[in-house]
Amino acid sequence: MTACLKTNIKKIETKILNGRKINVKVILEVEVKIYSNDNMSIISNINNMEDIQMLSNQRKINSLLGMASTVVSAKDTINTSEEDELVEIMDVSARIINKDTKISYNKILAKADLSISIMYLTESNMIKTTSCLIPIMGFIDMENISEDNICNLEYCIKNLIIKPNNMDSHSICVEALIEIECYAYEEKSINLIEDIYSISQDLNYKQKDIKTMSNMCNIKDVCSINETAKMPELENKRILYVKTIPMISNETLRNGKIIYEGEVSLEYLYETQNGVETRSMNIPFNFEIMSDNLNSNSNVNTSIDVLSDDFMVDGQNVDINIKLQFDLTLAQSEDLNIIDEIEVLETRDKCIYSMVIYFVKPGDTLWKIAKKFKSTVEDIASVNNIEDVNKLKVGQQLYIPKFVKRQVAV
Repeated sequence: MTACLKTNIKKIETKILNGRKINVKVILEVEVKIYSNDNMSIISNINNMEDIQMLSNQRKINSLLGMASTVVSAKDTINTSEEDELVEIMDVSARIINKDTKISYNKILAKADLSISIMYLTESNMIKTTSCLIPIMGFIDMENISEDNICNLEYCIKNLIIKPNNMDSHSICVEALIEIECYAYEEKSINLIEDIYSISQDLNYKQKDIKTMSNMCNIKDVCSINETAKMPELENKRILYVKTIPMISNETLRNGKIIYEGEVSLEYLYETQNGVETRSMNIPFNFEIMSDNLNSNSNVNTSIDVLSDDFMVDGQNVDINIKLQFDLTLAQSEDLNIIDEIEVLETRDKCIYSMVIYFVKPGDTLWKIAKKFKSTVEDIASVNNIEDVNKLKVGQQLYIPKFVKRQVAV
């Protein structure tokens, strides 16, 4: 079993107790998806048995090719204001954006950017911010990986070091340790035996149901949110920092599209004459993604990244511009009924008939009729001049010939 864990901070509440303690309450949403990757043996053909009739179907499925991970380091220096000395780092925001993947020569190249935003206090008691993008690049080795395979990558910041350099440099050193985990899937074409019988022998076989995936693909789309919010308390104030957290509350799947309903939680930190104040607000959003691969039976795994967020104060109004990138992994659940074991029983008594007249009943197929009378689809179609073996009419009269083993002259 493989478990994929995704956590999301829904809300953080703080309270000062007795003037010397801080009570912190966090509402954490945890989503766990469990996958099973089992090796299954499928009977796709039977050799050395005469008079075997098989009903087969070519199916395409996705199976896990492999799982691998790597740990990379991202390091850079962020400049601070030269007008004043940094005294204390007050807050750090880190998120991974602009994710990209390339596959070549049994290697997976993972590329992304680490977006860092730092709020700090200066000697003159001013609060300032600085930010930058730090490139992330890592190689993951995986045998037999090719460009036709689908790779799902998960990034996790394992450690983050923020350290001011000496005062003369007016800069902050940022070093992050990032784990990149890859799940690679390949598409396989299998010959699935749906039914089987023998003309001359009795067969006993077992069947079992297995679950698998098919039609896996990745989709990316960007949702732009542009709003103007009236916030009188921010008039003539400077926004120091805004924490942006997108949350999906509902997903609706329809043929050809998926509809997302949710909200973006915004936590404003702004300057006042008495120091620093906070203000929270939520912006609802509705977003549709169109794809021919989407239907009501699709399994969809969605992740959201904040590509950019910009806030401009204009009097009592705040112009809000946010871009959210939706990353979707789609797959169809497939329930396959496979033949697991086949046992040959004692040879039955030979049929004495040479021809049977049969009238088609509701639900009949040529395969079912041939299996019932131990004939073959080809022989029944030939005797009755049937051009399309998939088209039968209820009440249609059919001549069912006795199967005769054909001998080929050499």
